[in-house]
Order: sequence, then structure tokens, then C-alpha cells
Amino acid sequence: MSMNVVEKIDDFVMVRHVLASVFDKTGLEEFMPELLKINPEIKIFSTGGTYSKLKEILGEEAESCLTQVSDYTGQPETQGGLVKTLDFKIYLGLLTETYNDAHNEDIKRTGSVHIDMVIGNLYPFQDTISQPDVTVEMARGNIDIGGPCMIRASAKNYIRVASVVDPSDYNAIISEMKANNGSISLDLRYRLAQKAFKYTAVYDRTIADFLGSAALEDVKNCYQY
Repeated sequence: MSMNVVEKIDDFVMVRHVLASVFDKTGLEEFMPELLKINPEIKIFSTGGTYSKLKEILGEEAESCLTQVSDYTGQPETQGGLVKTLDFKIYLGLLTETYNDAHNEDIKRTGSVHIDMVIGNLYPFQDTISQPDVTVEMARGNIDIGGPCMIRASAKNYIRVASVVDPSDYNAIISEMKANNGSISLDLRYRLAQKAFKYTAVYDRTIADFLGSAALEDVKNCYQY
């Protein structure tokens, strides 16, 4: 298998499509309307509680800019939110490269769009396992799969995508976009990617440590045979 090596990228990338799925909704009331002021043509894809929150924040503007991920992908969320963002169209949008003709053909073939920004953070697993009556099954059920994948994919493709995991970065993003006609620089995208990978690393380490400390008997006691 030959590795795809990228040789040409853009320093500044305009934000046209945003994917948002967050547990921590701090700052969205200010951040999302500002994005739309900078670029009224921005399209936002979202899931579950984040979609409901954005619909409330954006009001009438939501009609023209906000779409549920399930409507975009054509795949409804599974029971309990088991699968929401794990979809081919989503990951084409996150991982494709601007100057790759084959990637662009895939985008056209599937009716997908390039996603330029991901706003994503996770339910803190540490909060789950800190509950006094937590079981291994409760912890297992709170392991997020789609969220970390979405964050990692966007961070991997920092050459084109901004991966935003920390609400404290919202102001810096808005300031840069205002100064650059709605675009985000490689410098900021790279710094956001560094933070995103640290974020998912801590998340995975917390899960690994918890499962590593749980005895097999604790696991067996959760289930019937």
C-alpha cells in the first residue's frame, strides 16, 4: 500500500462547513452566531442535544444553516445514540485533501462536502467512574467511539480542518476569522490539532486505567449467562 504524501496545502482555509457535537456547550451562545456573522453562508451539521441547543441559539437562522447529521448522511441515529457520526460521508468530509483530484471525485460521487471545522468534546469519562455505585457495564456504556474518531480525524487533517475541543479557544478562532475574511491559518489549525490529540489521549488513558484496574469478577457480576 503506497502512502499518500501531501505536497501542496493552503495557509488560510475558509470555514464553510462545520460539524458540531459537544457535551460541554459553554460559549456556544456567543461563538455560533459570530461564525454566521463572519460568513452567513456557513452550513452547520450537528447531532442530538447539540443540534437542539444550536436550533435554540440560532432561532430563525437555523432554518437555512443547520442540518441534522442524520439528514445529511441519510442514516438515522441508532437506539441510544450508539452510532451518529460514524459515516462514510462524514469522514470523506473530514479527511479529504484540497488538491487531491481523486478525493474531490469521491466528494462529488457521494454528494459530500468538505468539512472545515469540527467543534467536538466528550462526556468526561472520569465523572462516570467517579460515581460511588459505578459498575464496569455503566463505564463501558459511557465510552464514546464516534466523538474521539471525529476529533482525531479532523486533527489529523490539520492541513485543511480546524479541530476545536476547548471552548476557551472560541475567541481566538473568531478573532482570526474576522481578520482573515472567514479563514483560519495553518498556525492556528496546527495548534488546535496538538490540543485535540492531547485531549483524546487523556480520554483513552482514563478508560485504559479504569479497565486495567477492574477485576474479571467485577465484569462477570454485571451480566447474566
